[in-house]
Amino acid sequence: MSRPIIRAAGLTKRFGDFTAVNALTVEVQPGSIFAFLGANGSGKSTTIRMLIGLLQPTAGSIEVDGIDVIQHPRKVRDHIGYMGQKVSLYAGLSLRENVEFYAGLYALSAQQLDERWGALRERFSLGETEDEKSEDLPAGIRQRAGLALATLHQPRVLFLDEPTAGVDVHNRGLFWELIQDEARTGVTVFVTTHFLEETDYCDWACFIDAGRIIANDEPEQLRRRYSEGYRLALTLPAEERERGAAILAGIGAPLENTPTGIQVAVPALDPAVLAALDAAATACPRSEVHIEQAPMTDIFRRVLARHGAPA
Repeated sequence: MSRPIIRAAGLTKRFGDFTAVNALTVEVQPGSIFAFLGANGSGKSTTIRMLIGLLQPTAGSIEVDGIDVIQHPRKVRDHIGYMGQKVSLYAGLSLRENVEFYAGLYALSAQQLDERWGALRERFSLGETEDEKSEDLPAGIRQRAGLALATLHQPRVLFLDEPTAGVDVHNRGLFWELIQDEARTGVTVFVTTHFLEETDYCDWACFIDAGRIIANDEPEQLRRRYSEGYRLALTLPAEERERGAAILAGIGAPLENTPTGIQVAVPALDPAVLAALDAAATACPRSEVHIEQAPMTDIFRRVLARHGAPA
């Protein structure tokens, strides 16, 4: 495994007698999408503010892209991009004027700006709205523009704090496609979200409650630990049920009869399970396979319940 690009150890932040973040230790691998999840007031935003050098921790250490964030908070900002729930576009300026302003902050030359913005404008479909005032942009376009500005200087790490809040389902999906594109180029994405189903776009999920980490693993592993995993339903006519059941019995899990066929719960979609489903579909040509997984909202409730926190 490669060296983590984000490392926090014993990270703690107190405000008077209140502890917002309590001895948090976390590592993020390069090029991954890391979901940092928790209820309002759990410590998510406080943690991000410390990771990007805006807030001094009470205790602990932080390293981002090889830089000691506590010792060099300004230096790390050249290596990261940040986008919050409220996109930082300046009212009264067009989108293009906002881009030029940010290019100045990042010390991009005119040539660098033309090359970089030309690519982003096309990729994020922002060309038609480039001359519009930022306050007139629809929510979905504002979010795309915010992400484009956060990546203008080609940072190695992106911090996204509730980036899809207030955006409709369709534009949320498009936005996540862009995030995944960034990760495929090697950019590391550290993201918080209220929409727990978005965790399935991510490589890793970390749950925080009352400033402490209560679960930290790949989404698939969290499903194995905190749910039955996957429920497989095979819909097929009565004359094919016996044949389908005989094949699915090879999975080794109890089968249940349903009004329309057979169903079985499995902890994971491993190769043996997928092979059995494929064999059943081939042997029973009129069958239909339906796969249901426990929604991440249920996983989160179970994590909270196991750790004694209110759901």
